[in-house]
Amino acid sequence: MKFEEKKDLLYQLSPDVIVADGFEDALIGVGQQFNKALAVYDRQKCIEILMERDGMSDEEAVEYFEYNVSGAWVGEYTPIFLETF
Repeated sequence: MKFEEKKDLLYQLSPDVIVADGFEDALIGVGQQFNKALAVYDRQKCIEILMERDGMSDEEAVEYFEYNVSGAWVGEYTPIFLETF
């Protein structure tokens, strides 16, 4: 499924959903919290995107991601970043 199709589905579930700019390839689904739909991203894929796109080392990408992406509160529809086992 293309990103625009995923985004359209998210907006159908919740018009207030927030997507993480620049991490389109890491969007893996939707999470439900009470009556809210939240975008769900693969944490490791986000870090890989930072390494490939921005030329960061693994350490730099993790630090940047944790502070600027997963550490950013942008309201009650802040996306979820999933760490898989």
